[in-house]
Amino acid sequence: MDEAVRQSDRRILLADADAFYVSVARLLDPEGAGRAPCLIVGGSADRRGVVTSASYEARRFGVHSAMPMARALRLCPKAMVVPVPWEACAAKSRHVREVLERFTPVVEQASSDEFYLDLSGTEGLYGGEPLATTATRIREAVRAETALAVTVGGGTTRLVAKLATNVAKPGPDHPGAGVLIVPSGAEGEFLRRFTLAELPLVGPKLQERLRHFGLRTVDDVLRRDRATLVAWLGEREADWLSDRVRGVDDGDVVPDREPKSISRDETFAVDVRDDAELERRLLELADRASADLREEGLLARTVTVKIRDADFTTRQAGRTPPEPVCSDRAIYALARELLHRLRRARRVPARLLGVALSQFVRAEAAAPQLSLLAAPRLAGAESERDRVLARVLDEVRERFGPDALARGRTPAG
Repeated sequence: MDEAVRQSDRRILLADADAFYVSVARLLDPEGAGRAPCLIVGGSADRRGVVTSASYEARRFGVHSAMPMARALRLCPKAMVVPVPWEACAAKSRHVREVLERFTPVVEQASSDEFYLDLSGTEGLYGGEPLATTATRIREAVRAETALAVTVGGGTTRLVAKLATNVAKPGPDHPGAGVLIVPSGAEGEFLRRFTLAELPLVGPKLQERLRHFGLRTVDDVLRRDRATLVAWLGEREADWLSDRVRGVDDGDVVPDREPKSISRDETFAVDVRDDAELERRLLELADRASADLREEGLLARTVTVKIRDADFTTRQAGRTPPEPVCSDRAIYALARELLHRLRRARRVPARLLGVALSQFVRAEAAAPQLSLLAAPRLAGAESERDRVLARVLDEVRERFGPDALARGRTPAG
């Protein structure tokens, strides 16, 4: 079966939670955040950090994600600002995925609020119902079980599903009805409505190059023959762009794709210059990152600490211990050592601190570690006792909430 036929038979959906972080914050605080029309999630109320998400009402004032909080509050001074409820968002994300996996086992989580589903070959399972009907039932199931609204776009490729979701988004700037399926064979006509800047992976640098040749919209590209595009862009890039503007995308939905890194960071409301206070904040970040790591069933080979100084200089340091780690104690010990290295190099007030874990291996594939009672001799070395204690902490937090137990910091980490 050739690629064109194979693609025409695919049934791919993208479920995208609407204003995800805002919605979760409102569910957690119905009396406060739930009643604030203009709600901004992220940063802090005293004009530090950046916007993670904004309610549709706040977006009407020009507020958008990644915008500096100071500017967002200038645009929307009456907005209520709340921190990102990371643990609640992670739990909601897992719950959404659980609902989606009842419709197909082929679910790929692209981010905390975006999920690709491949329903190819399931026509018989769903009695031949139109894909739009299945997408509507998915949307209703997620709403009923998680209290979150999702927009569902679909088509024969991931690219078309992504763009269909963008068009289907409801809200003041999106008149969509929450579900849009692009029929097989209609991809080219559907794509004609977009500018090149709206296509995924057509970034600012490429946009600038394309504008140099008068290419700003999908139609602009479609009007040029291949020879012209190759002369301007080169064969490889010309063919890629030609496929893109026609909705051609052979990327598959890959379930259970492992993350490449897990990170936690915090932008401080007031610059922090005290080392002890930085260590306290680092402990919280390291514990949250290590809990996320264990939840994924992973161990990390590399620990990295990032610090942004008051003058916006960003520095980082990393270390790869002899064996991969996953316990709170070992990860914090490594992170604390890296923080000390960064602070020795430049001791100025800090405005941001972060911990990142990377170079993962599956926990079940890791080599046996030290015995239960063995005491690690090097900072960051990990014993089986560390892992047992970490699992106990996870179980307690799962049962009684993320704040049920917290580790105390000791001089040894």
